[in-house]
Amino acid sequence: MSNIANTASSQPKMKKHMGLKASRTVGNTLIYILLITISIIWLIPFVFIVLQSFRVESTHQVGYVVPQVWGFKNYADLFNSNFVKWYVNTFVTALFTCILQTLIVLCMSYTLSRFRFKMRKPLMKIMLILGLFPGMLSMIILYRVLKDLGLTQANAVPGLILVYVASSGMGYYVSKGFFDTIPKSLDEAARIDGATRAQVLYKIILPLSKPIVIYTLLTAFMGPWGDYVFAAYVSNNTSAGMNVAVGLYNWLSQDQINKKYTMFCAGGVLVAVPVTVLFMCLQRYYVEGVTGGAVKG
Repeated sequence: MSNIANTASSQPKMKKHMGLKASRTVGNTLIYILLITISIIWLIPFVFIVLQSFRVESTHQVGYVVPQVWGFKNYADLFNSNFVKWYVNTFVTALFTCILQTLIVLCMSYTLSRFRFKMRKPLMKIMLILGLFPGMLSMIILYRVLKDLGLTQANAVPGLILVYVASSGMGYYVSKGFFDTIPKSLDEAARIDGATRAQVLYKIILPLSKPIVIYTLLTAFMGPWGDYVFAAYVSNNTSAGMNVAVGLYNWLSQDQINKKYTMFCAGGVLVAVPVTVLFMCLQRYYVEGVTGGAVKG
């Protein structure tokens, strides 16, 4: 009798478990379908640009997607144009900005995380509030300052680096949140052994903070790499000072689009591929840096 009672009582539990499992399976299936649909929608423009970059039967816009004649002529023509100069300008700007901005952000974050000094909290609040204002509000005055220094038009690259790096310390909050999760006892033990503050940062904190370091490097690199608004303003239609975003956009003007549309597509592929590969390779660290920096503020 007890076995029959146990069997009868276990049947509702089994049905409930099967129902939960079925509902979870249906929910996961719907989520996967939604994610696949969104991914396809996002990839369609990139696939279209890639296909058009190999089209050599004509250089203007057409009403079909798959090329009738395939070739690498558009990529070869890029290296006989100003694209190489624009690409070098973009790479130099992004590289120097990446290095300098990362150093400033990490040092600022470590200082605000580990040191306690007068006006520390008001300083953090002021920088946070200033970061809420869009940078476009200061474009006119920044252009005037850079022009007085001779850092516009053909000399736009050092001017852009100066502007990108100047306010980088205000982006401390994510890195500081990550540093707050590292026990301060490690700092104290290193200080007792005779390590300086700089040695504590470079030999102890940073090796334990690889995700946030890579996150800072990626964000500092991708910002200048894809910037258009301020870069176009500083270069002021001077080809020698343009980056790839500004230069390629000029190819879409009414007098050039019919001649260089397929070259524009090829240039877009060459610009997107390195950043995409870099991001995919370091995606795990990027996600860890974002989530780790959000634990504490």
